[in-house]
Amino acid sequence: MKVKRVILASDHAGFNLKERIKKFLIKKRKKVLDLGTKSSESVDYPDYAHSLSKKMKNQNNQLGILVCGSGIGMDMTANKHKNIRAALCYDIKSTKLSRRHNNANVMAIGARLTKRNVALKCVSAFIKTDFDGGRHQRRVKKI
Repeated sequence: MKVKRVILASDHAGFNLKERIKKFLIKKRKKVLDLGTKSSESVDYPDYAHSLSKKMKNQNNQLGILVCGSGIGMDMTANKHKNIRAALCYDIKSTKLSRRHNNANVMAIGARLTKRNVALKCVSAFIKTDFDGGRHQRRVKKI
C-alpha cells in the first residue's frame, strides 16, 4: 500500500514522542496530519483516539499513529470504531505482524514503555509493511 498520509494524535503523556515521530515522518517526506494534543498539559486520551478514528473513516491509503503513556487506552478506544484495526506495537516484530497478518491501519505506542529509537523503528516498519492478504484476509473479515 502506498501511504498517502499519516494521521497522528497523542495525549499529554505521548506528546513529546508524537512530536518526534512527526519530525521523523516529515523528514521521510510523508504527508502528516497532527490532531494534537499541542502540549504536555493533561488531557483525556479518548478524545484524541476518537478524533483520529473518525478522520480515518472512508479514507484509503492512510495510516494512523496514536501515542499515550502505555498505548493501551488509545488502542482500546480506537478499536471501538468501525473499520479501525488498531494494534498495540511495542517492537518491530509486533509491528510488522500487525500489518502483515491483521492489516492494522492504526498503531498505538506507549511513550512511557517504548524507547524512542525503538518507537521510530516501529513507525518505519508500520508504514513500510504491507498486508499479506490470502488466508489473513478471511480472518480480518471476521473482525
